[in-house]
Amino acid sequence: MATNILMPALSPTMTEGTLARWLKQEGDKVKSGDVIAEIETDKATMEVEAVDEGILGKILVQGGTEGVKVNAVIAVLVEPGEEVPAAGAAPAAAKPAEKPAEAPKAEAPKAAAPAAAPAPAPAPAPAAHAASGDRVVASPLAKRMAQQAGLDLGKVAGSGPGGRIVKSDVEAAVKGGTAAPAAAAPAAAPAPRPAAPAQILGATTAHPNSSMRKVIARRLSESKATIPHFYVAADIEIDALLELRAKLNARSPKDGPGAFKLSVNDLVIKAAAVALKRIPAVNAAWTDDAILRFNDVDISVAVSIPDGLITPIVRNADVKGLAAISNEMKDLGARAKAGKLKPEEFQGGGFSISNMGMYGVSFFSAIINPPQAGILAVGAGQQRAVVKNGQLAVATVMTCQLSVDHRVIDGALAAEWLQEFKAIVEEPLSLML
Repeated sequence: MATNILMPALSPTMTEGTLARWLKQEGDKVKSGDVIAEIETDKATMEVEAVDEGILGKILVQGGTEGVKVNAVIAVLVEPGEEVPAAGAAPAAAKPAEKPAEAPKAEAPKAAAPAAAPAPAPAPAPAAHAASGDRVVASPLAKRMAQQAGLDLGKVAGSGPGGRIVKSDVEAAVKGGTAAPAAAAPAAAPAPRPAAPAQILGATTAHPNSSMRKVIARRLSESKATIPHFYVAADIEIDALLELRAKLNARSPKDGPGAFKLSVNDLVIKAAAVALKRIPAVNAAWTDDAILRFNDVDISVAVSIPDGLITPIVRNADVKGLAAISNEMKDLGARAKAGKLKPEEFQGGGFSISNMGMYGVSFFSAIINPPQAGILAVGAGQQRAVVKNGQLAVATVMTCQLSVDHRVIDGALAAEWLQEFKAIVEEPLSLML
């Protein structure tokens, strides 16, 4: 029996995406777990695995199509020797929808016309029966087949273990004529929206917003509009940190699994994690009922990618060594820029770091990444005049500004955390303990 392949939701914020390319072609055999396509989401490019097996009978949404809604039908899977249903060949259920619209016009002169109007009512049946199917014991494939056929699984006797409804039970029920009309089932699939070309408007060029850019705009607007931001900043001397970094890098093997090359950002991640461990009230999130404190110290690190930014997560950063953090960040950063991060590698985190020091930026204010309550903006290390013991001296100074959610973190608590972070960075040997 034919099975629709739907556009998956690959992240919590995804409502639509770009079907980048098909890795299987019409007529190819598909097994459960096979990678069949690549989808560009609001976060990254991800591979889509098949959940059923069969033959890829018809591709309804071609590779490169943008704006494909979640749960839209993108292809049809059939069994060997089975023909693709005519309804499955249409990108949307426009034709079945037209028949109910035409019927009232043809029957309008007859007295029976009002009675004929409810005829299309069975069309919503797939959704109702699918809900019913969730309350019975059935395989995922059987549930999907029943939904597409408009079949109420509550009326099907299962032949599997413990009365579980399996594929053959659904097929038998469909052949027995107990299935409701399912012509409107593919209605959720919109017509593919072609990529909008850049348009010249006077002296400007319009660049269509990607899904990622739209999500970034929405989330940052919501953050600034709904979260009361509060800021504290400190100038931190990093000469001792730079000296430790140089000594540790000199001890690294030139190559092999134990090789590493520490960056200032790696040490900042570790220092922030240790500070969060010592002052856990900053490692938190706001809800209307309670302030939630994270049990683990997971640091989200902002990484610039061609179409925006993404925040891969260094998990349990407080208990990892500097070499491990460094190598992990290099791997996460490379895969972030290639669009190959897994959802669990960028979703979550309890605290963020945004470092723009490599661009020569001395100071900036970062926007909180909800639902987190804090983000640290790290500037460039610069040689500045400082006063030590009443004498003028030169030191390498880095300005860091902490942005916090004032609902969760008060000014004194933010200052206490930044003071702890400053002490760790200026006495970095504590990172080795």
